[in-house]
Amino acid sequence: MSFSERVSQLPYLGIGVSTEYGAVLQKNSLDIKILRQSHPEFATFLEVGIETSKGLDALASWWSSQGLPTTYHFLDVNLDDPADYCEDWLDLVRRYCGLLQPAWMCGDAGLWHFGPRDRNHMLLLPPVLTDDAAKEMAEGIIRLREETGLEVLPENPPGSVFVGDLHILEFFARLCELADTGILLDCAHLAIYQNAMGYEPLAGFDALDWSRVIEMHVAGSTQSHVGDYWFIEDDHSTNVLPDTWTVFENACLRTSQLRAVVFECERNLISKTLPHFQHILTTMEQIRTGLPSIDAMERAHVP
Repeated sequence: MSFSERVSQLPYLGIGVSTEYGAVLQKNSLDIKILRQSHPEFATFLEVGIETSKGLDALASWWSSQGLPTTYHFLDVNLDDPADYCEDWLDLVRRYCGLLQPAWMCGDAGLWHFGPRDRNHMLLLPPVLTDDAAKEMAEGIIRLREETGLEVLPENPPGSVFVGDLHILEFFARLCELADTGILLDCAHLAIYQNAMGYEPLAGFDALDWSRVIEMHVAGSTQSHVGDYWFIEDDHSTNVLPDTWTVFENACLRTSQLRAVVFECERNLISKTLPHFQHILTTMEQIRTGLPSIDAMERAHVP
């Protein structure tokens, strides 16, 4: 069955939040239980970031025990490395999938570790943006889909330096075609890439098959520097950059199969996150009803 046929079986999840092991224990972290109780429209599902060596924390376990919707966001697999699909790892992945019953799997399609999978080797780097790299990664996506029975949506990663001859949207268009899969478009990550490469926020948009965009992420970022070198850090703050909103709003206009949007804000208090959740909700409602124009939405950016 092709992806165009499989996509009809994917549920609509709405607007959700993300977490990973121990995130709720950090100072000033988002209280997801309270958000769910007080503003359920902003916490319709939980994207659980999983490093299999750590497993599920108390929040993820509680959420799944309530039978609430989830997605599985992997944090420990290099999709292009056949050695990563060892049986021990796959057994743990299947175990956590059994507990969470996720709607699909997703995760940054980059380098999650250097050398053998080990806690001391964990990192996140973007892929090499070439056709050969896309072919190798596509094989891994197909394998993981077959091993789990779940859709596997690759996500465009953040980064400060990118190498390869393809624009990142060209790379992911090729990857989705080769793996016959959908994509998780991270709007903040794309804004970071465009800035790093000196492109306009919407550069490369025409390369992507927008019917494959199933999920999107919005998150805050901070401009930092080391000496004279300036870069944008993907820090999941509430400082959502104007370019990120531009990407999100224009992406919403193009998608036809969007099922879920995550506001990644796990390190922030509810009071700081609510205006951004509302902006996401308003934008999605406006798109569904054909209102308003892009220019009007850009004037309505959250401060």
